[in-house]
Amino acid sequence: MNVTLKTLPPARVAYLRYTGPYGPEIGTFWRETVAPWMIENNLLNRVRYGIGHDDPSTTPAQYCRYDACVEVPADFEPKYPFAVTHLPGGRYAVAEFTGPASEIPAGWCEMCTQWMPQSGLEYDQRPGFERYPIEASYDEKTGFM
Repeated sequence: MNVTLKTLPPARVAYLRYTGPYGPEIGTFWRETVAPWMIENNLLNRVRYGIGHDDPSTTPAQYCRYDACVEVPADFEPKYPFAVTHLPGGRYAVAEFTGPASEIPAGWCEMCTQWMPQSGLEYDQRPGFERYPIEASYDEKTGFM
């Protein structure tokens, strides 16, 4: 795994929470719920984030929480059920991913169980997240990111 340390700026994001098993259901959540809302609110050309709040090896699948987020300007006020929060900036371990979306969980597992313990670094209180830059793409037919 190729991991670099990068300093990321803080981000103000609108988000909607999904609760349930991690995996293909999250892709469906993005496509059927979040993306239409982003289109409606003219937010397509913005950085997006995915935040998995729970360890699926210790949290029952039906209780796993995931926030689908999109960067928004300071004056943006979403309507319920979307909310706004801030992702803290700072130094992050970053691994770029290219491949089928179905392999994202394996990437997280490698990062958390192999790379991080061997790095000498320690987790802090900030959430770990997937960051999808504006130019990120997804092929619905192949599932490739």
